[in-house]
Amino acid sequence: MKPPLHRVLSDEGFRLFFPLAALHAALWPLLWVALWSFDLPFARRIPPGIWHANEMIFGAWGAALLGFLTTAAPEWTDTPRLRGRPLWWLAALWGLARIAGLMGADALILPAMLADLAWLVLLLAYFLKVSLEQRTTRLLSFAGWLFALTLAGLMARMAMLAGQVEAAAEWLRIAGLVFLGLLALALARITVPVTNIVLDPSERTSPFRPHPGRLNLSAGLVALALIGQVAGLSPAVAGFLWIAAGAAFMDRMAEGFVGPEAFRAEIMVLMAAAGFAGVGLLGLGAAALGAPWAEAGPLHLALMGGLGLGVLAVLAIAGRFHTGQGLGLNWQTRAAFVLAAAAVLLRALPEMGLMPWPPGPLHLVAAVLWAAAFLLWLADYWPAISRLP
Repeated sequence: MKPPLHRVLSDEGFRLFFPLAALHAALWPLLWVALWSFDLPFARRIPPGIWHANEMIFGAWGAALLGFLTTAAPEWTDTPRLRGRPLWWLAALWGLARIAGLMGADALILPAMLADLAWLVLLLAYFLKVSLEQRTTRLLSFAGWLFALTLAGLMARMAMLAGQVEAAAEWLRIAGLVFLGLLALALARITVPVTNIVLDPSERTSPFRPHPGRLNLSAGLVALALIGQVAGLSPAVAGFLWIAAGAAFMDRMAEGFVGPEAFRAEIMVLMAAAGFAGVGLLGLGAAALGAPWAEAGPLHLALMGGLGLGVLAVLAIAGRFHTGQGLGLNWQTRAAFVLAAAAVLLRALPEMGLMPWPPGPLHLVAAVLWAAAFLLWLADYWPAISRLP
């Protein structure tokens, strides 16, 4: 007998959280731009832009993080995976916090803060528990970044609760950049096996072996830049630190040039994620050193482009592996990558003065392209996700 859908979705973390991440990433920005014209129905003290940043970081990317880590941790440690009720509890906590963000309800900031804090702490506790039981250090780097993300999220919500808009914006900026550290760790662990399978589908050899000293270079330099940011270093010093972190992501991108196989969609999307993150951080550092653009443009390149393409890459690659399909992407997912990249460029480059402002509602067009990208992925993968092999 075919198992009911709720049992299928809670069989493994990616089945539940990847569709939630795609739906939230697609629909929240589109509703915000097309339906509410950059406003929110119940936003009073807190500007809608703050809610937007919070929902993309802890809503869309948060769901992707839950799906990736609850699926990857058992695989990395050879332990039983989370199934059933624990996954539904995590989803319920995540969803509870999204209610406040959907409407920009200032009155719901406290319960939303507690809900987001709860799933972050539970995820962190799960990683520490597995690490202690298995006596492994493989998860500790992710646990450290999860702790930093939890702290940044708590500080941002506390500032929102107190009506301190500038402090909330700064802590959300830090939270987004912390997510780049998590992206760097994820890329380091995904790129190597994917590239080796592309180069040798038989998996008998490992022709791709990146320099071990550079494996975690981008994550380390993001951490260093964040420490400098929190410590209050001068804009010039902070700018150079972000340029160094951006260069490390560009180095990660360069590792994708492995010959003609570099044109495989799986390799190209991983390179694009690292490239957008790198260019965004380079632009952020340049802005601190006096470049003629505000921080919003490069931040969107890094957090919308780097994280957005990175999340799509994880959804696509992990989604195929864990549904027993192997590598080889359908046209819908390939088109999703192109649409997401186009949305990022359209959103960031005119604002930075690097391309002319096109006619028409630029942000609406970007939001439509962005939504189409994630909905195309969902349409492509839903049949495999919603049934067990």
